[in-house]
Amino acid sequence: MALSQSELMRLLESLRRADGVEAIRVVCERILQELIEAEATEVIGAAPREHSETRTTWRNGHRDRLLTTQAGDLDLKIPKVRSGSFFPSLLERRRRIDRALFAVVMEAYVHGVSTRSVDDLVKALGADSGISKSEVSRICGELDEELTAFKERPLDHTVFPYVFLDATYCKARVNHRIISQAVVIATGISATGHREILGLMVGDSESKPFWTRFLRSLRARGLENVQLVISDSHSGLVAAIRTVFLGAAWQRCRVHFVRDVFSVIERGSGEMVAATIRTIFAQITGEQVRTQLNVVADMLGRQFPQVKMMLLDAATDITAFADFPPAHWKKIWSTNPLERLNREIKRRADVVQVFPNPAALDRLAAAVLAELHDEWQVFDRRYLSEASMAELFTTKPTEPEPQITPQPEPKQLP
Repeated sequence: MALSQSELMRLLESLRRADGVEAIRVVCERILQELIEAEATEVIGAAPREHSETRTTWRNGHRDRLLTTQAGDLDLKIPKVRSGSFFPSLLERRRRIDRALFAVVMEAYVHGVSTRSVDDLVKALGADSGISKSEVSRICGELDEELTAFKERPLDHTVFPYVFLDATYCKARVNHRIISQAVVIATGISATGHREILGLMVGDSESKPFWTRFLRSLRARGLENVQLVISDSHSGLVAAIRTVFLGAAWQRCRVHFVRDVFSVIERGSGEMVAATIRTIFAQITGEQVRTQLNVVADMLGRQFPQVKMMLLDAATDITAFADFPPAHWKKIWSTNPLERLNREIKRRADVVQVFPNPAALDRLAAAVLAELHDEWQVFDRRYLSEASMAELFTTKPTEPEPQITPQPEPKQLP
């Protein structure tokens, strides 16, 4: 990790201009950046612009990464690679999550609403001697500034034709009562096939006004040209989608639909009914999908007339995916892509059990989602191929109407 003479002189000049603390920050930033570049060289098998038989891939620019240390904030750059992924081992991917969880635990501890598991965690964190309210406020303030920037960032840098919406529930204290709070999440697939977390909001219920406020906040940040929204069939959510995203199609999650079907049939018939419904989604063209739905409705209607009614009533909603490229179908006919996000939030919420207030829940959920969002960006993986996404934006040329040549009128005989 040897620096060239010119690089050493630039570093020396930076240190001369800096004071004591700033000098330490500059040195730390440079050392960490060199370590990151060295690790990238080892993973790639070659240094920048080096010809080597051991090379496995090529560098493809850098991504900015802010690292908060006792020496100050360090502006680092993580090398991107054309194939595969690279993330330096010396950086903690879960830094924000750990800080958020610590802040929530401390806040609960200070307010006297902690449970035994929280008490144990406080001791494990080495804070059993106590922590002041001002210290908790400082930790929360630093996090809130960073997470607010993530939640309110503009969304007009690209187009998101597909948007997924879902909610998970956690317990929090509101007006001295423990109530269930909804954490609603929106993710999107961009025009290049990449996934992004678009936003989140914490509230009392999934009513239409709540969802409408959330969706309008996404629109205000630049979310436009949505072609398909995927969600469950919660009445408040569906009404909000139709109000805010005019012109967008709505795909009812097939998994949630099957669960709704299970609620009206005997338990022993569940597997047979589910297998029959799955044949709808095994077709290869949109026309076959909708034809098969009618076939399945008639087939199941002989024994389960209520299921037939549900299928016919939801026919348009559960087959909306069929109007989009077949390569996308498996990824857009359910809200399964959001399940991992919900699990990550619940896994950490289970540590706290009851949040001291909705703001603490919002802080932890935002930290979890911000880290997952960074993961998606750093690894540069496409959820859908760029070529298949291009099909959404190519319009088929309209065939010209055939020109009708006028026939001469027959001559009349004298």
